[in-house]
Amino acid sequence: MRLLVVEDDKDLNRQIVQALGQAGYAVDRAFDGEEGHFLGETEPYDVVVLDIGLPKMDGVAVLEAWRKGGRTMPVLILTARDSWSEKVKGFDAGADDYVTKPFHMEELLARLRALTRRATGHASAEIVCGPVRLDTKSGRVHVEGVAIRLTSHEYRLLAYLMHHSGRVVSRTEIVEHLYDQDFDRDSNTVEVFVGRLRKKLGVDIIQTVRGLGYLIAPPDEAGARPEKASRV
Repeated sequence: MRLLVVEDDKDLNRQIVQALGQAGYAVDRAFDGEEGHFLGETEPYDVVVLDIGLPKMDGVAVLEAWRKGGRTMPVLILTARDSWSEKVKGFDAGADDYVTKPFHMEELLARLRALTRRATGHASAEIVCGPVRLDTKSGRVHVEGVAIRLTSHEYRLLAYLMHHSGRVVSRTEIVEHLYDQDFDRDSNTVEVFVGRLRKKLGVDIIQTVRGLGYLIAPPDEAGARPEKASRV
């Protein structure tokens, strides 16, 4: 999952980005409204953390511009204001949730996990596809009850595919959502990580749809052994 943090307080920005990185997210950052607006308008993010009180362009204006432009990613707003009217303005502009400063980082992470789940149609913190069980809260993966150790990139890939189970995900989409803006992106590395995942999981739930991308069957279908997937 790839996130954007738009926060002008450099220390808080750094703390949020660090916590999100440790939680397994790819994270981009911006320190003012104009930069944040540009990134949110041009890059595909799964969730955005957006401060309301930003220089150059305030958070409400940024959010309104995104929504008018058709950007639908979930947005969690940060505000130091206790006034309920400011929160209402944020929601009316298109926010999906909010956190009031100061806040506990664990609460922010929990709310972001909930937003990503709801955006992809998952109600539980645990996503199950056949014998594979992914706990989004702990970041742990089990296959038939046995814990599987994954690298951060392998986990991101599996989590993204499982969040989007039931549809084909292209290599380009995977690259755009797994790596931050500064990462040297190469779609060929996706094939390498898919191969490693298949080997570690030991079960054939990741199917290759030739010329299109990869598919994990939805939970109610993943229990059945799929037809042998093509490996390209």
